[in-house]
Amino acid sequence: MDTMRERFISVTSRELDADPRLALVLAEITVDGFRPAQQRHPERVINVGIREQLLVGVGGGLALTGLRPIVHTFASFLVERPFEQVKLDFGHQDTGGVLVSASASYDWPAGGFTHMAPGDVALMDTLDGWTVHVPGHPDEAEALLRHAYAAGDDKVYVRLSQQSNAAPLPVDGLRLRTVREGGAGTGVVVAVGPLLDNVLAATEGLDVTVLYATTVRPFDEAALRAAVGRATTDVVLVEPYLAGTSTAAAAQALAEVPHRVLGLGVGRAELRRYGTVEEHTAAHGLDPHSLRERISAFLR
Repeated sequence: MDTMRERFISVTSRELDADPRLALVLAEITVDGFRPAQQRHPERVINVGIREQLLVGVGGGLALTGLRPIVHTFASFLVERPFEQVKLDFGHQDTGGVLVSASASYDWPAGGFTHMAPGDVALMDTLDGWTVHVPGHPDEAEALLRHAYAAGDDKVYVRLSQQSNAAPLPVDGLRLRTVREGGAGTGVVVAVGPLLDNVLAATEGLDVTVLYATTVRPFDEAALRAAVGRATTDVVLVEPYLAGTSTAAAAQALAEVPHRVLGLGVGRAELRRYGTVEEHTAAHGLDPHSLRERISAFLR
């Protein structure tokens, strides 16, 4: 199976051929994968070098000319380093584009903390009008990328990861999807993106409803309310980025229903050893065994 990043290359290369409005801006990362597309469309595939603020600024400038820019690099260099440009060159200028990140929260531990971005979605959440997609499988990434490219002049952030669920689910870029239904008045667990398989393994045999999210902003309040109903309930959010990122959104959705919310995700403490992706997942309590203990303790 290819990775989400590999799928991004193949899908985007084909879309650049098909849609003359699309333009791709890179900052060295993934340049080799786009060499053929750059040779075919040198005026619309631009590599600015290791200049991330310029990367986003060029994307915003292309949007002002009427193009649909796709701006890509690692999440830490796409959201955190040039955040002022994201805020001003897209938000303040009221232009649209598609930011596509790679490397997620800790996909490349050998790169160290400079190449990790567990706070990217929380940071994007401070800005108005952004759609945020978090696919959990390369097929879902393809569907959400195509959705983003065709989304008029909307502002979209697509968060790609090396981590993946074993199988894809149908996604529409809008709604939470029910993947396991519990009894009336049981707890609700929302699994985001590539953490779905871990959540399903962790909740096996528990009487809970499991919802799956690949689009986290805007947050699907109606689906969460429907899953909760009118009974007092407990909601657990399991997100592959900073723990608690969506707890406020869930609380707002359930403002008129008695509830408790637990946010699980990547912790704030920096893990000062490189390790492996699996070791980072376990250290943050996001492996199936840790999730089962944490979810069961909360639901009791």
